[in-house]
Amino acid sequence: MATSLKSRPVEAVPLPYPRQPWIKWLYKSPILLWRLGLGVLVGRLFMIMTTTGRKTGQPRHTAIEYHRFQGRLMICSAWGAHSQWYKNLQADPRVTIQTSAGTQAMLARRLITEADLRLGYAHVMQNPTLQRWFRALGFDLTWEDFWARRSTVYLLTFEPTDAPTPPGVHMDLAWAWGALLILGVLVGWGRRR
Repeated sequence: MATSLKSRPVEAVPLPYPRQPWIKWLYKSPILLWRLGLGVLVGRLFMIMTTTGRKTGQPRHTAIEYHRFQGRLMICSAWGAHSQWYKNLQADPRVTIQTSAGTQAMLARRLITEADLRLGYAHVMQNPTLQRWFRALGFDLTWEDFWARRSTVYLLTFEPTDAPTPPGVHMDLAWAWGALLILGVLVGWGRRR
């Protein structure tokens, strides 16, 4: 028996929201790699998005996979409106984006108009990772289904802004590489004696 679009859950997600500390650490590990000075490598796949905490007003850093499509940066909220970073963006859309291309002050915007969603749909159809994700959510990957279920599509894009944005992640742990090199030399020297 086929399910109608109305009977499908509005916020269906194939994975539970991460609550275990080790899973949260895993999701935050690209931020640590960025702080270690590996932003040029990490920033090719993940962007570091800094939002302003809606309750604290403090910078909140999120590592999230991003894609470039027709000159735009695009991201997908894997947990829809349940993502903490998405809730922060609803309160204040000003973000700092860090990728391998550099740091940019941006305004986040969810794709909601038909023109925007057509752009988002074209992007999904050219991206196998996003296709798998939307299939896992139960999408048919037809434009009609995509449009009919637009309330569950959380694709976002960014526009440059001159407005102040929260401070991004600094490479404040890059010194650790020098410390590891010195430690390695000392251990090697100690073994020779």
